Amino acid sequence: MVDIRALEEADVADWARALNTGFLRSPVSTEEQLADRRASIDLSRTLGAFDQGRCVATFRSFAQKLTAVGGAEVPADAVTNVTVSPTHRRRGLLSRMMTQDLDAAKERGDVVATLIAAEYPIYGRFGFGPATWTTQWEIDVPRAGLDPRWSGPGDGGRIDLVDAADVRKLGPELHERLRRRQPGAVDRSERWWKVSTGVLADPFHGRSDPHYAVYRSAAGEVEGLVSYEPVADWSDNKLPQNTAKVRGLDAVTPAAERALWHYVASIDWILKVRTSHRAPDSLIPLYFPDPRAARVITQADFLWVRILDVVRAMEARTYNGAGSLVLQIEDPAGYTGGRYRLEAGPQGATCEPTTESAELSMDVRELATLWLGDESAVRLADLGTVTEERPGAAAAADALLRTSRRPWCPDMF
Repeated sequence: MVDIRALEEADVADWARALNTGFLRSPVSTEEQLADRRASIDLSRTLGAFDQGRCVATFRSFAQKLTAVGGAEVPADAVTNVTVSPTHRRRGLLSRMMTQDLDAAKERGDVVATLIAAEYPIYGRFGFGPATWTTQWEIDVPRAGLDPRWSGPGDGGRIDLVDAADVRKLGPELHERLRRRQPGAVDRSERWWKVSTGVLADPFHGRSDPHYAVYRSAAGEVEGLVSYEPVADWSDNKLPQNTAKVRGLDAVTPAAERALWHYVASIDWILKVRTSHRAPDSLIPLYFPDPRAARVITQADFLWVRILDVVRAMEARTYNGAGSLVLQIEDPAGYTGGRYRLEAGPQGATCEPTTESAELSMDVRELATLWLGDESAVRLADLGTVTEERPGAAAAADALLRTSRRPWCPDMF
């Protein structure tokens, strides 16, 4: 029998070997990597599956804050580092680890669980559904149509180059401002900022130091931050074919975002700009005179959500319109299934169990795709994964749940 349990200090090296095996990295960890691993994980929330004393599957979770529609944050159980060694596939190890973790999350009072899915088919059976999507563009700078004489924003703001120390001072507050207004965004720890700016080495991913620039408004307030890495290409020995690879861009105003994209695309010797993962409805293409210069290179699901408490999840978010809806939620795992009446309006919402007839029925994974406002109940009804018990209920759900701008999670975890 394979034993699944939380790690002890002595298990970390074997657990790291199994993790690296699952992710197809070198199985051998250096002492530096193991020290970093020990310092960055909560052993009580780090699970391993052990067969005759050898770790053959890994699983970890940590506390996270997720922004709901309207800006409220909900406590989330963030799942990561999930692997099963190729010798132990199809034995139910992931199911056992996931159940143990979600049981603990439910007991803690987490409203949702979250993860970034490496493979699409795996997590639906555990009640997760894709709640945000991501898009990456590559911008052909010569075709974009920017004025070659561009020397800065024309709105009274300015672009300033800054260093990593400045980013550690300015970045956290700026990201919190962004997170409070961006459904689907998650919080960043102090360690996240230290790793991303080089104070702490990232022993698992070799990377060079990026360049940083901030946008300051006419009043001098920092409203945007971009980090980017120039990728050199002088392959023809005469003309640079360089690419600016943007690692991240946080902006709390459209003016700041426009100015920072224009800045990156105006750097001498840069012929292409590759964006970081952005919201699918980002205005990036339209910031340039020729939007066709921005070519989509990635379009994929990103943040997956698992609702653990329907009442708290539905009451945490805001709604553009007013109305009511009776939802039948199926949850085979037993965490939050039942029938609920949602009464929602611009001033808030109540959601409570009811015995009234259901108007819309779905699995909890479908509710996850609707909760942040990205998916359409009408689409899901056409697909057959949502059932209208009352004609027009799916359209009524869209009127309540959908958002004018799509949710977005900027961060991998």
